[in-house]
Amino acid sequence: MRAGIVINAGDPLAQVELAVRAETAGWDGVFTYDAIDIGGSDMYDPWTLLGAMALATSRVTLGAIVFAPTRRRPWKVAREAMTIDHLSRGRLVVPVGLGALDDSGFGNVGEATANAERADILDETLAILDGLWSGEPFAHEGPRYRFGPMTFSPRPVQRPRIPIWVALRWPGERSMARALRWDGAVLQTSDPREVADIVGAIRSRRAETGSSGPYEVIAQGSTPPDPVAAGAIAQPFADAGATWWVDADWERATPASLLARIAAGPPRVS
Repeated sequence: MRAGIVINAGDPLAQVELAVRAETAGWDGVFTYDAIDIGGSDMYDPWTLLGAMALATSRVTLGAIVFAPTRRRPWKVAREAMTIDHLSRGRLVVPVGLGALDDSGFGNVGEATANAERADILDETLAILDGLWSGEPFAHEGPRYRFGPMTFSPRPVQRPRIPIWVALRWPGERSMARALRWDGAVLQTSDPREVADIVGAIRSRRAETGSSGPYEVIAQGSTPPDPVAAGAIAQPFADAGATWWVDADWERATPASLLARIAAGPPRVS
């Protein structure tokens, strides 16, 4: 199981330095987050941060937990992600979800807030990203977006495209079907037993459809700055079938606490 960490405190320069420290300390992934305004906290644009992190690092996987493309123009997201993919030489992943409604960047500015509508937007957006990243002429006629043929050049570094991970709302059928169409599922449970159930369902559904390519299962949680103690927390998720552990302190993170957690290294799991 690979291990990543969410960097969600500090100014942009401090966050880039923390990404460098994470790579040095042996972490496999560095993630930011996508928000406009939650409680008046300091926040920064994820694409800009990822571009800087891409240039400052050479090995770690980069992304955000999670992007909210339901409030973004798909063709702009396609171009932004492709650019980061090139800057990082193929290390970007694009985890996506409906977005957190406590963010003023939704209802407060007139964006869609109903789950069903945002799910429709997300599905349409992902289809557009897939088409534009192909490098072939691509046109789209959908319920929300319509455009004539465009050919995006260059293609992303990664083939067949940049990996897409989907925030899974278990046991929702539509959410599961969406996650299975793409490259990974970001789980939203702290119970390893539920993770095992989800992994079993994913494997069964993929076997039914003949899907055999790589597929990531991303578990999340917060661990102390002690690799052994952290490993004791993360190990049950690895045993349940998760392929990634993403360490995230969404409540109390500070630059100092993140540095201590990063420097201690990722959880030790077998």
